[in-house]
Amino acid sequence: MRKSEISASMMCSDLVNLKQTIHIFEEQKIEYLHIDVMDGEFVPNIGLGVDYIKSLRKLTSIPLDLHLMIREPEYKLSWIGIEKTDIVSVHYESTYQVQRMLDRLNSFGCKKFLAINPATPIWVLEEVLDYIDGINLLMVNPGFAGQRIVTSTIKKAEKLQHFLQERNKGNIILQVDGNITPEHGLILKKYGASIFVAGTSSIFRGNVEDYEHNIKELRVAIE
Repeated sequence: MRKSEISASMMCSDLVNLKQTIHIFEEQKIEYLHIDVMDGEFVPNIGLGVDYIKSLRKLTSIPLDLHLMIREPEYKLSWIGIEKTDIVSVHYESTYQVQRMLDRLNSFGCKKFLAINPATPIWVLEEVLDYIDGINLLMVNPGFAGQRIVTSTIKKAEKLQHFLQERNKGNIILQVDGNITPEHGLILKKYGASIFVAGTSSIFRGNVEDYEHNIKELRVAIE
């Protein structure tokens, strides 16, 4: 079974206490910082951008987990400053040219994840399994923090586990993103999830002084 990892959702962080937050994450050995890049077109929100990513890299060496919620990302990848240690998730729904998008992403040497929204069926993954390192399974509709889980996505995670096993693709990493409480994390771990995007439902609850406890609580649930 693959080791469980936490990807801290930075759109949920308090910018006033960003340095303190990063220090806690480094002490607690958080594996990734999840960056939601939003263009106001693919999703109805504008999120963390290129300047934020550059600034964050100056603060820490924690690898980034870049979630690109943008229209036609294949034409914008060069703007972002992708590094080989990064995970980059691009949405199946964001382009008509999924294969071209993955081909262009491949040139950066990063881990390539394909994200799918709650209403997108898992069979759309069939033709791209040989070209991706992981799947980012959205448990909420993308664009905003603090949403409740779309309950059907828990069953979808179980179906996805079987889908991958039947095709001998157990090497593909499963990331789950959205309303990942310790309770949801415990269930999703059983269905093959190994990267858990953690936001206001888990590690960012309360004040910055609570983050260490929250991280430990989530670790217990997913390990």
